[in-house]
Amino acid sequence: MANPMFHFFTILFFIMFQTISAQTIAPAPAGPTNITKVLEKAGQFTTFIKLLKATQVADRINSQLNNSNQGLTIFAPTDNAFATLKSGTLNSISTQDQLQLVQFHILPTLYTMSQFQTASNPLHTQAGSSDDGQYPLNVTTSGNQVNVTTGVVDTTVSNTIYSDSQLAVYQVDQVLLPLALFGAPPTAAPAEAPAPSKPEKNVRASDAPSGSSDSSTDTSDAVAVNRNAVKGALVVGVITAMMMSVSCL
Repeated sequence: MANPMFHFFTILFFIMFQTISAQTIAPAPAGPTNITKVLEKAGQFTTFIKLLKATQVADRINSQLNNSNQGLTIFAPTDNAFATLKSGTLNSISTQDQLQLVQFHILPTLYTMSQFQTASNPLHTQAGSSDDGQYPLNVTTSGNQVNVTTGVVDTTVSNTIYSDSQLAVYQVDQVLLPLALFGAPPTAAPAEAPAPSKPEKNVRASDAPSGSSDSSTDTSDAVAVNRNAVKGALVVGVITAMMMSVSCL
């Protein structure tokens, strides 16, 4: 009969060997976090990646993630989201405004999906000054759904692309257009209503200025003309009769 202690040490040795082997063949730890690689692996974010690189925001994100403990939240629009924009939208804004647009999709704080439920609106973004609130985002939740509104666009978080203790990347199906860049121009103030006119007073013929077309004056003038015409006719008739009488004598 085999010694029980022999079996015990045999089993113990086998367990230790398996543990050491497992530690030896374990994969090497992943390299530094790289936002463009995260998006490339997920696919369908080509346009957003180009903007991140063109504005050098990608380099800033990678530097912050790998050289500090500051967390970040990124809303990544898909290629289809950019395709639905009105033609020429991106080209219609300056390079500086393109930078603000990209940074508008980045929150300088890590938010998990559950943390959005207790977030206080408006959320500050990396666009503009962190204190002036010029480029705010608002989020609301309904169950597990997170809704994002900018004042121009309303959309929802449709997928979690990447999440760790420092970075969260969420897919959105619309480009987040900030109100400060794409809001409707302010409407003009309504014109003031004209002051009510004063009621006109009746003007007597004697008070009316020369050239007045007052109807009462016109009527008086017409009557005077008619009277003068009658008088003139009577005078002519009398003179004619007298001349005829003299000629007969």
